[in-house]
Amino acid sequence: MSSPVAIGVDVGGTYTKLVAVTADGIVRSRARVETDGGSAERLLESVRSEITAAEQRVGQAACVGVACPGLVRRGAVAVHWMKGRLEVLEGLEWQAALGRSAPVPVINDAHAALLGEMWLGAARGCLDVVLLTLGTGVGGAIVSDGRILAGATGRAGHLGHIALQVPGPRDIVNTPGSLEDAIGNHNILARSNGLFASTEALLAAHAQGDAHASQVWQTSVRCLAAGLASIINAVDPARIVLGGGIAARAGRALFDLLDDYMHEYEWRPTLDRVEIVPASLGDEAGAIGAAWHAMERTA
Repeated sequence: MSSPVAIGVDVGGTYTKLVAVTADGIVRSRARVETDGGSAERLLESVRSEITAAEQRVGQAACVGVACPGLVRRGAVAVHWMKGRLEVLEGLEWQAALGRSAPVPVINDAHAALLGEMWLGAARGCLDVVLLTLGTGVGGAIVSDGRILAGATGRAGHLGHIALQVPGPRDIVNTPGSLEDAIGNHNILARSNGLFASTEALLAAHAQGDAHASQVWQTSVRCLAAGLASIINAVDPARIVLGGGIAARAGRALFDLLDDYMHEYEWRPTLDRVEIVPASLGDEAGAIGAAWHAMERTA
C-alpha cells in the first residue's frame, strides 16, 4: 500500500506550483498553473482542480499546506498582509476556500522554501541556516536552532530590505539603499545605465568581457557580500543557501566572485567560514516546504 501524501501549494506571482509528497520525501505528483492574481475564485478553482487531479493519481491527501507571499503570523490560516501583489488573497482562509475537512496551514513562501531545502535540499542537516532568493527582488528566511524566525508580525526574514547605503534611495518598504535594490532584477535597467534589460543579459555581456557589464555585476555582488556579512554577524548561521533565478543562472560567476568578497568582509573569529551554497530544489522548494509544514502542523 502506498504511503499517504501531503500536498503543498506555493502561490507565486506568475505560477502556482503543487506537489504531492510522502512523509519520507518522495514527490509522487507535481503540477503548475498560471496564477490569476486578479480573481481569488479563478485561482482557487485552478488549485482545487489540481488537488483533485493529484488525489486521483496518488490517493487522498493526509493534509494540505499553502505557501504565499506576504506576512503570515505563527499558526496562521491566512495571510494577514499582502499589499501590492495578490491582494485578493489577503485574509483568505484556505481551509474553507479549498473545501477541506482538515486545517490548511499557511506559511510565507520564503519561509516555506527554506523548510523545503532543510528537509530535502541544500540545507539538510543544518539547525542554523539562512536562505536568500535572488530574483526580481530578494526574499529571505532564517532558521535558528531548528526553528523558523517569523517575528511578531511575520516580517522576520525579509533580508532583501536591509540597508546598505544611508542616505540612499528608498525601496518598496522604505528601506534606504537596500540589498534588494543593489542586486534584484527589478531595477537592472537603471543600475546598468539603460544598457541591460535583465540580469541574464548583463551576465551574458560580463561573460564576453564587457567592461561596463562586469563593473555593474561586481558592484552588485560586492553589495551582496556586505549584506551577507551583516546577516552573519546578526544571526550566526552555519550555512547560507542562495536560490532564485539570478543565483541559478549566474552559477560560478556569482559564487566565485562572492567567495572573494566574503574573504574581505566576513568576520571569522574562529577561522571558520560560513558555507554559501546554491539551492537545490528549484522552484518546487516552496511547495515542498508547504507540504512539510502541513505534516508538522497536523501530526
